[in-house]
Amino acid sequence: MLIAIPQILDAAQVTMLRAVIDAAEWTDGTVTSGMQARMVKNNLQLPEDSEAARKAGQMVMAALQGNPQFIAAALPHRLYPPMFNSYSGGQAFGNHVDNALRVRSGTDWRVRADLSMTLFLEPPEAYDGGELVMETDFGPQRVKLGAGDGVLYPASSLHRVEPVTRGRRIASFFWIQSMVRDPTIRGNLYQMDQAIQTLAARLGLDDPSVIALTATYHNLLRHTADA
Repeated sequence: MLIAIPQILDAAQVTMLRAVIDAAEWTDGTVTSGMQARMVKNNLQLPEDSEAARKAGQMVMAALQGNPQFIAAALPHRLYPPMFNSYSGGQAFGNHVDNALRVRSGTDWRVRADLSMTLFLEPPEAYDGGELVMETDFGPQRVKLGAGDGVLYPASSLHRVEPVTRGRRIASFFWIQSMVRDPTIRGNLYQMDQAIQTLAARLGLDDPSVIALTATYHNLLRHTADA
């Protein structure tokens, strides 16, 4: 399931975050890639251990913790700290699948990558190309969102970033280990959550049908989640 989440960061937050990362020193993005990705990857990246990456990552994490749609869609157990990349001058990232496990260099801390997320940090009209393209059973799905908007998608999917032929594409990217490993169950829980929100807005939180459906949701989550 591919889920677009609007306005994870508002305009002021994007401006603050960009002030941090734009002033930092960027390096070759292949240093954090696996063998397959390294062969098709051409971009710049903030070093994971840099002060700018740490500070900007904390801003992203704080915003995600306060975003109900992200919580409902990902049911996050662990997040790999947000990273940041840049594409310009024809740079691109060819078709690849994200590594199943992401390990912090020099530590034994790891995340099973159930979900990937891209958080766009540059207005789409400011650059040409740079679409995130997912290969699905229904054909290629192309994503290019506004600054502050994010997209959540299976880390197991074959995906790529198209060449950026004008301007500069800036984004944050990271991986999520979900409390619900099975993507079908996780997707159904998300759809149920969204239906509950719609019914609650129409009928009120104290409506018996809303209460019953909410109880069913939490009992299913209790049955399927590893926390």
